[in-house]
Amino acid sequence: MAFDIDMIKKVYEAMPSKIEAARKMLGRPLTLAEKILYSHLDADMEKKDYPRGSSYVDFNPDRVAMQDATAQMALLQFMQAGRPTVAVPSSVHCDHLIQAKVGANADLSRAKTESEEVFNFLASVSNKYGIGFWKPGAGIIHQIVLENYAFPGGMMIGTDSHTVNAGGLGMIAIGVGGADACDVMAGLPWELKMPKLIGVKLTGKLNGWASAKDVILKVAGILTVKGGTDKVIEYFGEGAVALSCTGKGTICNMGAEVGATTSTFGYDDSMSRYLKATGRADVAALADGIKEHLTGDAEVYANPSKYFDEVIEINLSELEPHVNGPFTPDLATPISKLKEVATANGWPMKVEAGLIGSCTNSSYEDIARAVSLAKQVSAKGLKSKGDFMINPGSEQIRFTIERDGFLKVFDEVGATVFTNACGPCIGMWDRVGAEKQEKNTIVHSFNRNFAKRADGNPNTYAFVASPEIVTALAIAGDLGFNPLTDTLTNEKGEQVKLDAPHGDELPTKGFAVDDAGYQAPAADGSKVQVLVEPTSKRLQLLDPFAAWDGMNFSGLKLLIKAKGKCTTDHISMAGPWLKFRGHLDNISNNMLIGAVNAYNGKTDSVKNQLTGEYAGVPVVQRAYKAQNIGSIVVGDENYGEGSSREHAAMEPRHLGVKVVLVKSFARIHETNLKKQGMLGITFANPADYDKIQENDAIDVNGLTSFTPGVQLTLVLNHADGSKDEIKANHSYNAQQIEWFKAGGALNIIRASVKA
Repeated sequence: MAFDIDMIKKVYEAMPSKIEAARKMLGRPLTLAEKILYSHLDADMEKKDYPRGSSYVDFNPDRVAMQDATAQMALLQFMQAGRPTVAVPSSVHCDHLIQAKVGANADLSRAKTESEEVFNFLASVSNKYGIGFWKPGAGIIHQIVLENYAFPGGMMIGTDSHTVNAGGLGMIAIGVGGADACDVMAGLPWELKMPKLIGVKLTGKLNGWASAKDVILKVAGILTVKGGTDKVIEYFGEGAVALSCTGKGTICNMGAEVGATTSTFGYDDSMSRYLKATGRADVAALADGIKEHLTGDAEVYANPSKYFDEVIEINLSELEPHVNGPFTPDLATPISKLKEVATANGWPMKVEAGLIGSCTNSSYEDIARAVSLAKQVSAKGLKSKGDFMINPGSEQIRFTIERDGFLKVFDEVGATVFTNACGPCIGMWDRVGAEKQEKNTIVHSFNRNFAKRADGNPNTYAFVASPEIVTALAIAGDLGFNPLTDTLTNEKGEQVKLDAPHGDELPTKGFAVDDAGYQAPAADGSKVQVLVEPTSKRLQLLDPFAAWDGMNFSGLKLLIKAKGKCTTDHISMAGPWLKFRGHLDNISNNMLIGAVNAYNGKTDSVKNQLTGEYAGVPVVQRAYKAQNIGSIVVGDENYGEGSSREHAAMEPRHLGVKVVLVKSFARIHETNLKKQGMLGITFANPADYDKIQENDAIDVNGLTSFTPGVQLTLVLNHADGSKDEIKANHSYNAQQIEWFKAGGALNIIRASVKA
């Protein structure tokens, strides 16, 4: 029987009437996204048409999922909320704190020793507050959620941007910061701007080398990294129905790379098959009973331009495999043009390593199709040229592919199997030689390929592709190799061509596992003690942030004017810094060290206006904090793109940054800033970015009458005595302004509990 089956029954019992009420209220047919959103409205919300892209709406998600790196801060905040147990089903997954180096067993053993304190903390706090706990080695959060918790028509939030993966099972699943998770676990409604809707009509059927991954790689090329911001992408059409459930998950997973709030598919037979194969026939039966409510209305899909804000159409029968990158996941190149484009741009052509797995592509089908190519290495007398590495998505996947002989095939081609964890995808890869920072190329089936993300080397050119294309390029060792048309020279000097990949959607013998790695919480956690040592370097209990003093900001020092792409990886790096995710002061030493200073083109080098000398960003900011001087961070377009990590908002808050002023924000990061009581604002005129000078002291006026929709005024006090006055926009609603005044949303929760 499925987890939380009683909760799912209640959701399904209420959905039909709620959807019908929404349809009557709106006076038109509904998309799937609208059905799920309107059926999860908070009870206190007025039942009305909420304009897309502007209305802030309160929802009641069905569950919360957290990975170990972000769960630490989320649960440290929840511990302050004063609640005895979580209000909705919640889970913690230990997948980020395991470094890939030697191989699965050795790496897992080392991680358990190095992060024992953190794992014990997460296990005990989960035990105390009624949270399901998945041990280190159990698998990657999003694969575990898809296998165990996701259900069609449900609504979930998770403290990871790739929570959206669960859209492959027909959910509205959204990545959030820990403060949002804290709200929902505390029983409070969760706020979201009513998203706009993008409809993607898929026609035809995938064939040959094309895969579900190529759908989203093409969509990323169309929408770019911010084209989906504040939007839900809903896939439909005959091509959507023909995809496997895990293929749908892959597409939804990488929706995060176009900034989408989430992506989703309507319930169909592929989802039913997957639910049954993963031991949830009871959920499939319930979903079958209301299946007309678990997809968009027929009128919507017949005339999509009438109901979606934007429509994209892709013919899967004509879709070509794509390879995206380097350094950004939206630079999409069809495989037939890759050699030409790579040569023209001077990209390193030798493929040093191919990596498959991650939360994006670690299903049984993914591994099966990759292994069909690996089998051809020996069968055709080839020798794999590039290193090859695999991260299985879960222990259930690993156990099953070992039983079915897949791991033996990978071993025969010299592959290394890492732990069932994120590993290289999030920078947890101790890659030999990476410290030399040599220019090189890797290909992987992950979701992101920002500079330095995989191995810390800024000169690693990382390309995103399907597991099939990654495997083929690793075998060839050549970025210019097109497996659809090109041949390889085998050990006998013969020209051989790789056959197109194939693999079962689901294991014909069924899934199997001895120990999935799950720990159920105590029935009564009231006596469970959660201890955090005061001297710990890994964990630190939180102190509340100070409330706003009621005054306008004046004399803020410019800390950094970041130039170009500034993702959450630039603001708060992962990799070796993951070890400090539960210690706010220690991890704050990585604040903005990856951002490029517009004035000198360097990273982690900004001017200390008190001394006139250049130093690291956290060093300078700590100097300002010691003198009780506030500061401001200025950024470019789509600031905060990437991960959901709220540390990118909490670190500047902790160190005394008052304002983040940018051309535009990524959705999750903007929300995280608001939740922590920060002022996140945008240039009314983006060209005013150029007026910011290195030695500026900046005043922010209008805060004493802070009002939704009303611009703020900034005075740029230049070092030569001159001034510029500019306008800034904000998206704060009345509730979010109260967060700012209180010093953070958590302060309001804490006050309500005491009251």
